[in-house]
Amino acid sequence: MDFFDLIRQGKDEQIKDIIKNDPSFLEKPNEKGFPPLILATYNGQAGTAKLLVELGADVEARDVAGNTALMGVCFKGYTEMGEMLIKAGADVNAQNYQGATALIYAATFGHEALIKLLLAHGADKHVVDGRGNTAYVHAKMQGLEELAEMVR
Repeated sequence: MDFFDLIRQGKDEQIKDIIKNDPSFLEKPNEKGFPPLILATYNGQAGTAKLLVELGADVEARDVAGNTALMGVCFKGYTEMGEMLIKAGADVNAQNYQGATALIYAATFGHEALIKLLLAHGADKHVVDGRGNTAYVHAKMQGLEELAEMVR
């Protein structure tokens, strides 16, 4: 089975064996440019994501759009993985190539628990993306008035 399929399926023992035999797999992106940690988080594989971090995966690794794993979990709504990534040192204010942050994603997609988590760890409400919009503006555009006020 392909290494990246193992990640998508959360086959942690096999993943661990492959990385022990060849540590370069820890940071090797798949054919679409997704590093293993981002692939694990995007597929909701919390155990695999934790394992990859424990084995030394770079929590700031980026995909082809400049997204980090933390941005991905804020897009998807995976609060538990967001907590794990922040504890592992993820930058809550990192911006992708379009200027979006984890907070902008959490606000855009209505993930209140992630917004609270990010703000508690120093997320900057005033960062603007490449179109000049803050998390507040994105939440307003989605009609998420209560969440918009949280990031005002």
